[in-house]
Amino acid sequence: MRKLIRSYGRGLTAAFVVAVAGWAFLLIAFPQLTMLDKSLRAPGRALDSSVVATVARDASTCQTVLETYAAEPETEPEAAPDNGGLGIPSASGMGVPSASGMGVPSISGGAGAGQVRPYILQCDRATTETSLVRDPDAEPATLVSAYGLPILKVDPDAPIEEQMAQARAVEAAAQGLLAEVKEAEAAAFPYTTENFDVIFAARAIPMSAETKAAEDAKIVNRVYELIGLRFEKDGVVHVRLTLVTLARTLFFAVLATLFALVVCYPVAYNLALNSGPRKAMWLFLALVIPYAIVELMRVYAWVSLIETRGLINAALDFAGLIDLDAGGGIEFKRSPVTVFMVIVYTYILFMVFPMVNVMSTLDRNQIEAARDLGASTWRIHRRIVIPHTKPGIAVGCITTFMLSAGAFSVPRIISRGLQSEWFSQTIYNKFFESENSNVGAAYSFAFTILCFVIVALFMWVMRARLKDFVRA
Repeated sequence: MRKLIRSYGRGLTAAFVVAVAGWAFLLIAFPQLTMLDKSLRAPGRALDSSVVATVARDASTCQTVLETYAAEPETEPEAAPDNGGLGIPSASGMGVPSASGMGVPSISGGAGAGQVRPYILQCDRATTETSLVRDPDAEPATLVSAYGLPILKVDPDAPIEEQMAQARAVEAAAQGLLAEVKEAEAAAFPYTTENFDVIFAARAIPMSAETKAAEDAKIVNRVYELIGLRFEKDGVVHVRLTLVTLARTLFFAVLATLFALVVCYPVAYNLALNSGPRKAMWLFLALVIPYAIVELMRVYAWVSLIETRGLINAALDFAGLIDLDAGGGIEFKRSPVTVFMVIVYTYILFMVFPMVNVMSTLDRNQIEAARDLGASTWRIHRRIVIPHTKPGIAVGCITTFMLSAGAFSVPRIISRGLQSEWFSQTIYNKFFESENSNVGAAYSFAFTILCFVIVALFMWVMRARLKDFVRA
């Protein structure tokens, strides 16, 4: 700080500090705090007020639909087609809008007063015996048991007018309770750790005896059993699916990082220390030119290679090694190795360049002196090159690991749902597929913290410090 003040003065230094602090808060701290707040709040649809509001809305929709049926003329018995006893959705029923804007299906046509109405989903759900969202281990609760409402429902066998009266009673009871429940929820402590508990939840996986024996024999499942991700209870196999996905993602991310390091270290050494200017220029262009193309285009280029009738299978078919017409193509998109290789290819530059930057500052006279003293190539790298390149290795590994662990486009495009998903896909599904953003926020925040812990452990093992990263 003193050097900055001496170089730029107090005014510019203060402006720089404020800009950096604002950038760190707006782009790093604030999003994470927002994610943490969302992850600690119960999903809106899990709140009792949401259940009560849904019952009131269903009862209101039930009344609207019943009024429509009551207003329709009766269908002559002889006009009804012979359907062999099967229910036929009516055009009038499908045309009636529900509270959500969806058509409401019915089993037959219109019903006059005094006739038994067709099946209406909202009328079936309009009852005070609706279950509330509770922990699976807790005692089941309904609006009746939890809040003392009378048992009310719409009787499908009652006349239409009576059913409308029953729906009005259910709506009135739910609306009367809604304000009370909202007030109680507003006064209650808003935060809970239930969203994080979902990460550790185990799910029962029904399977036949033959399938179970085959699954038990797999090495990966034995590993899961050793670390508690898979267990058997009352003869049924339970799997902690979220943790399995998380463990698999981190394992492949670490493996991709190590593989990239092994591949990139000799490339970086040749580029920085073992090549003349002309050779170094061509190596540099060979690395950079492919990355001038947008990442998605590079990923889709791999798709054209690994398709069932892609370039690789076509070449094998041409060589007579496989028969594509007989279904002999290799299903690369079903193999996790394919995703692994594409991820390494996609992020390999982030491993090379930090090492090149640091290696290029090494005095080559040290290497020549070591050779003159009889040091082997391995000893030169172990005692001179690697210690000097340690900051570049640390930055490259951390960057490659974080990008690999958070990869979304590569596993989604390459596998197309034919492989087990990566954790980034699980987070996406929680936010946008199942619309459970609170659980998705818990997944995202926990994943971020875990990755930070892994990075911190790596820095501790490498004895790397933050100021060493400046050299890279």
